[in-house]
Amino acid sequence: MNLQWSDVKGVGPARLAALTQAGFLTPEMLAERLPVAYRDTEKVFPLASLQAGQEVAFEGTVAERARAVRAGGLYYVTTKITDGSAEFRVTWFSAPWMAGLLPVGRKLRLYGRIGHDKNGRLRGVNPSIVGTPCIEPVYRPIDKLPPKTMRGVIGRALESGRFEDPLPETFRNRYNLCPRQQALRAAHFPATNAQLAEARRRLAFEDLTLFQIQLQELRGKRARGVRIPTSDAEVFWASLPFAPTAAQRRVLSEIQRDMADGKPMARLVQGDVGCGKTAIAFGALYLAVQAGFQGTMMAPTEVLAAQHWKTARRLLEPLGVRCALLTGQMPAADRKRARSAAADGEAQVVIGTHALLSADVSYRRLGLAITDEQHRFGVRQRTALANKADGLPPNVLVLSATPIPRTLSLILFGDLDISVVDELPPGRTPVQTHVVPDRKRGEMYDFLRKQIAGGRQAYIVCPLVSESERMDAVSAEEMYAALCEGPLSSLRVGIVHGRQSAREKEDALNRFAGGALDVLVATTVVEVGVDVPNATVLIVENADRFGLSQLHQLRGRVGRGPAESYCFLMGQRNERLDALAATADGFIIAQKDLEQRGPGEWFGTRQHGAPEMPGAALGGDVALLSETQRAVRALLEDPKRRHEAETMRKAAEQRFGGATAGVAMN
Repeated sequence: MNLQWSDVKGVGPARLAALTQAGFLTPEMLAERLPVAYRDTEKVFPLASLQAGQEVAFEGTVAERARAVRAGGLYYVTTKITDGSAEFRVTWFSAPWMAGLLPVGRKLRLYGRIGHDKNGRLRGVNPSIVGTPCIEPVYRPIDKLPPKTMRGVIGRALESGRFEDPLPETFRNRYNLCPRQQALRAAHFPATNAQLAEARRRLAFEDLTLFQIQLQELRGKRARGVRIPTSDAEVFWASLPFAPTAAQRRVLSEIQRDMADGKPMARLVQGDVGCGKTAIAFGALYLAVQAGFQGTMMAPTEVLAAQHWKTARRLLEPLGVRCALLTGQMPAADRKRARSAAADGEAQVVIGTHALLSADVSYRRLGLAITDEQHRFGVRQRTALANKADGLPPNVLVLSATPIPRTLSLILFGDLDISVVDELPPGRTPVQTHVVPDRKRGEMYDFLRKQIAGGRQAYIVCPLVSESERMDAVSAEEMYAALCEGPLSSLRVGIVHGRQSAREKEDALNRFAGGALDVLVATTVVEVGVDVPNATVLIVENADRFGLSQLHQLRGRVGRGPAESYCFLMGQRNERLDALAATADGFIIAQKDLEQRGPGEWFGTRQHGAPEMPGAALGGDVALLSETQRAVRALLEDPKRRHEAETMRKAAEQRFGGATAGVAMN
């Protein structure tokens, strides 16, 4: 019997109305509303180790009499604390009562955000005084339901009865998962970090497993697709000017298996910057053409589409594959020729931008549709490209340089299988990454000039094209003018940004790639696809304005040759930038970005947000996705586990049947 609100003590008419209005029709629905974060007041950071941007617990003894200050309409209380490692100033705004709680000599444990004062010195901002140290959940606000009230109701709901567990005990034991009720309790009332980690894994495993079972059900019901018979990929690999990695060979084999299946492939190829995904895509296109089909590849920018086209001509045309380019900025006559070549089959591979989605673009025999940089496209755009086929649905392949949060969401809520390219080609050098405060800008320019004198090149990336009153950040145009007149006046400096025409952008990028420019000032137009092995320095202005995955993608513009390469992140050190400097692993960076920015809209084009699938969002890393995919495959393929599978199928349909109906294996 399902637990009802009438079974839970302390839920009177007013509270019941608030819960119902917020959408929590049953106690279980409220218990499933997991915390969005946790405040760990048990782990204490020494004062000397604190950094701007952290939100942590720290403690010390009050070292001076607290002062109440009124300045410019602002009222605040401030004092210093010390723990032996350092002295540290703490400030509370609009809280005059704090002065009476801070006698000299009192030892305090505080929890709060670490910021800067107007002189750039670190300080604690409005920290709370910790009573009993614990791991405290943080909830998204709900009208008329304060977090303390909600947590109390959740606790009583969990004590009032048992929620049904959609995972059979045999399945839980196989994957070392605790019961659902236990996981929900630990998620809301964690005693230790280890207990919380176990609960998060269990709830994420449940969400991902049930959702993928529902997707498998839909896949089993969908119509036939283009079948591309398996052929030997060795001719393609042997034609390349480099030896493929074992990971590249493995992923292309997975694609071959999918394309030969007779049901439309829907596969994501993800891997770190420089792992060779494009070569895999060209291998898939070659195999499709060998079987008598056409292939198309959509890139997010004119620059990247043109680069892919040039690479495709270099690699595929010697193998007899005819390639065409189609972009919105091409002259009308060229666009008309490209559309005609696609329609009559003269062009076996068509590479382009969103122009490929135009109503007047058609194909003679489309068998494979590829989208590059998947995070730049929504599911609807990918679907629109696949729908260009005249007849059976084509195979769909999507590429992503890093499994950034939005891509993780598409995996969770889309129709994609996963291939991971987990090996970099030999010769790729790790990029040394440093966070550089503005006071060291002169030293950095000295270093840059030495690199240029040694025959190298550099990028300087800015968040804006031109000056903005709404955002305090450096613009590319300002930076370009300042550098040309100042510290880099002796060098050849160019500029590229999104407001330039396609011809201007291409000219600047070609001059840089050809060595005619020493330094290229740019916006994020260089984020994807630009390949200049001689570039060894990347400077990112206002680095805190970018997401972690975007910074990692930008960092991939250097380190593409054998020389030592460097990435300088301009800004104050904080947890985000330190995380980027500490690792070159895009999967770790993606998870950090997921935790900090949210998984994004499921089917739109926005980069971040907060959808309601908290268990999967909290644990949605690539390793867990792969583990649950294997678990689902093993469950559904084992005839001895039919009862177990049927139980989970019913649970999947109940939970996700409506949510996935709109996707329906596009």
